[in-house]
Amino acid sequence: MPTRRLRQLALSCLLSAAWLATAAETAPPPFPTVLYGTAYYHEYMPYERLEKDVQMMKAAGFNVVRLGESTWSLWEPEDGRFEYAWMDRVVDAMGKAGIKVIMGTPTYSIPAWMARQHPEILARKFNGVQNTYGMRQNMNTDAPAYRFYAERLIRKIAARYKDNPNVIGWQVDNETGSYGAANDDVFVRFQHYLEKKFGTPEKLSQAWFLNYWGQDLHSWVDLPRPDGAQATGYKLEWSRWSQMRVTDFLHWQARLIRECASPRQFVTHDFAGSLHGDVNEEAVARGLDMPAVNIYHWSAQDQYNGGAQALDADFTRSLKRNNFLVTETNAQTTDWSSSFQYPLYDGQFRQDVYTHLSNGANMVEYWHWASIHANQETYWKGVLSHDLEPNRAYAEMSRTGNELKKIGPRLVNLKLRNDVAILWSRDSLNALNDMPFAKESQWGGGGTKADYGSLVRQMHRALYDLNVGADFVFPESGDFSAYKVLIVPALYIADDALLERIRDYIRNGGRVVMTFKSGFANENAAVRWSMAPGPLREALGFHYQEFSNLAQPLKLKDDPYQAGADNQVRHWAEFLQLDTAKALAYYDHPFFGRWPAVTSNDYGSGKVVYEGTYLSDQLQKSVLRSVLRERGLIGPDQQLPPQVHARSGVNAQGRTVRYYFNYSGTAVNFGYGHQPGTDLLSARAVRAGQELSLAPWDVAIIEEDAAR
Repeated sequence: MPTRRLRQLALSCLLSAAWLATAAETAPPPFPTVLYGTAYYHEYMPYERLEKDVQMMKAAGFNVVRLGESTWSLWEPEDGRFEYAWMDRVVDAMGKAGIKVIMGTPTYSIPAWMARQHPEILARKFNGVQNTYGMRQNMNTDAPAYRFYAERLIRKIAARYKDNPNVIGWQVDNETGSYGAANDDVFVRFQHYLEKKFGTPEKLSQAWFLNYWGQDLHSWVDLPRPDGAQATGYKLEWSRWSQMRVTDFLHWQARLIRECASPRQFVTHDFAGSLHGDVNEEAVARGLDMPAVNIYHWSAQDQYNGGAQALDADFTRSLKRNNFLVTETNAQTTDWSSSFQYPLYDGQFRQDVYTHLSNGANMVEYWHWASIHANQETYWKGVLSHDLEPNRAYAEMSRTGNELKKIGPRLVNLKLRNDVAILWSRDSLNALNDMPFAKESQWGGGGTKADYGSLVRQMHRALYDLNVGADFVFPESGDFSAYKVLIVPALYIADDALLERIRDYIRNGGRVVMTFKSGFANENAAVRWSMAPGPLREALGFHYQEFSNLAQPLKLKDDPYQAGADNQVRHWAEFLQLDTAKALAYYDHPFFGRWPAVTSNDYGSGKVVYEGTYLSDQLQKSVLRSVLRERGLIGPDQQLPPQVHARSGVNAQGRTVRYYFNYSGTAVNFGYGHQPGTDLLSARAVRAGQELSLAPWDVAIIEEDAAR
């Protein structure tokens, strides 16, 4: 590699090493107002219309665009020949209109000349399957040639726009994943990682129980490729390695930007939603000034209720315990075909923006400005349809943008303080994907009826329906004492230290809701060889030796949670034998009925409720409601009509802001149960105890009069 040329490029970077070392740890300054806008690709337009697009954006109240991340082939049409004029004119036009720019590094889709000159850049997947050119995100991001070309381009673009006052931030790459790369260089580095972690192949063999089928290792050169690996420990460690590769790649890009860009420009990355198995979002976020996320709601029209947005937002906000950016969200309809075209109803475009802001977003950007006229994302429509003229979506977005001109400073930098946290375990996700508890069919076949991800989503959805905000915490989180309730779904993979921290949390007065499969396997995906639930036995107050899949749903005896037709459990049942725990519910069945389905145990000054089975949605909500009531977390917002959802936080002026959404097609009335304030959208005073009315698909935003 011509490293001398890279060193020459680096000479143009003016930032000090001291700033570089602390940049990611310094909290970015608060935004003065909400950023509202769109991703813009003038290069995709079928004819020249930059001036008209900018005028329309400004009229709609848009104040930010994302540029540049999609077209490496225009930045560098040939190896070593760089073009900037096409982007300069867009940046300049936005600047004259007062529209800020977030510039993306265009590294997620390589140009054709690069694939031809360096076919080794393309990812080799398991069993030797080689990616071909034509799709994006088809590369091995560790390949030396790829890193060389990416670094050269990133340094040039960053140097070009570091002094441009209109460029306020950088997005490194786009929705990065591991892309399934198992190239030889990736595998060799994995082997070196294992050598460092385990020390000797004998210790690795012991941890992974490789004496099974006589596969012990006595030399590192005998480490098999991951393609056909059957060892559960191998599969789990490979998933961790894939995450590390993503983290390393994005931190590498962030460092390059910080070396060459301006300290006033922030660095972010846009995650593709949340809850991924091959991306460690927490680790990646440590190298960013703030995280960003692309939140698409796949349920529209009558199914639209803000729940999907809340899940991704709560997860992303929890990464740095701070505000975040929404870099992509639905403009109109979305899909890689024309089979799922469900445009939003009137009012839902506006609701969607305030939904993101209520969850702590400081920016909402649409993907994208104008619908593309050909190729894969033809029907992933933008703000403008294929005719590129003003439309129903644009009119409602304009209304919203002009509202934000007035009230944006009261909504930006909203701080949410939640008393409930969900423990997210990526290791448990990956291990339970490898060893599912609810497959569709035995001996092969695809699909599962339920899994770790569905359980996490169910528990978050229950909290959302109860209008109870939630954060996410992680196995690496220091302690959980800031929360009144900790929810632990199926913690299948955990080391003893994590289980001890959970026990300490309960012992010191915390409340835990935990589900089946928790504490079952250690950090190497080996089932513990002590009586289940292993180190959690004393805290949970029971033990068990057997478990069963459930061929058919079962009812709980005497319908203890008054769930009616939803009094059902399914998929899994652990045969819990009580030590100190008390049964809250039993199965209604001649065989399973001897064992409790839900238990409660006092431990120290705290308590834990355990679900030994997969509850229906209604049962899950009832169990959580009972725990929340015990902790004093049931208040006026938990008495709202079911179609009304509430979110709240404290704004930069120190006042509580309360959002109320009517996610339904009928008008609704409800009582306002908090301190007097002002509805920011209507500028009307609101009294404590006043009855409020919301039109279909409408929102009220009340700022309390008194500062906290």
